[in-house]
Amino acid sequence: MLRITDARTGELVAAAPARRGLTRVEAHPPGLDPTGLRVLLAADLLVRALELGGTPVWALLSAERQHEELRAAAAALGVRPFEDGEGAAGLGEAQVLHVVDENGAEPDGVRVAVAPVTWAAPVPPGEADQAALRLALLAHPRSAPVRIDADTLTEAGDTLGRWRGAVADWARRPSRPVPDEVRADLRGAWEGDLDAAGVLGVLRALETDPGPADGARFETYAYADRLLGLDLARDLGTPA
Repeated sequence: MLRITDARTGELVAAAPARRGLTRVEAHPPGLDPTGLRVLLAADLLVRALELGGTPVWALLSAERQHEELRAAAAALGVRPFEDGEGAAGLGEAQVLHVVDENGAEPDGVRVAVAPVTWAAPVPPGEADQAALRLALLAHPRSAPVRIDADTLTEAGDTLGRWRGAVADWARRPSRPVPDEVRADLRGAWEGDLDAAGVLGVLRALETDPGPADGARFETYAYADRLLGLDLARDLGTPA
């Protein structure tokens, strides 16, 4: 069961307390800035994790302005579409989760807080490699402030390129199931307060572990990418 920290109390709560009950995830980005993008990304991750657990989700964007610009920036970052949350009537949902920046909106209900992002890269966020930016943001616990600079984006881009090439290579080997202990580590990370950094740590360890077959590495990365949304299988079918 996915458990998430409620910023109101600091306690872990069930993200979907009613089995198969509809959960509403409402993103409250403070604006079209790096912290706002991190809020949207955290909401996207939450939606993906709930859906992986079989929970139906209603995803909404709640913002005072720049709706279209926020939607475009979110789409570029790999965030799946959110419906307009302004004035949206409830559908009898069993749970409502509000994803907010830690100093921003304080709506009623469970609040999932996201720490700020400091932008120090030489290009604006919209001109950066969006996949590398997504990975760079996911690599830190959402409660920790993040500083994004040129080196951070370069390192994330290098990791992404290496993993995509490795996944394409592993896909040429016979398929093998995700090892049970690795699956348990992945699920433990994302069901334990949506720890994307922990999921990435499992992938980094598996990358150099001599034990698992390449086919198992492929299936593991593909499985984890259902949560991470990094398009790790993008290079499948390209020449070796």
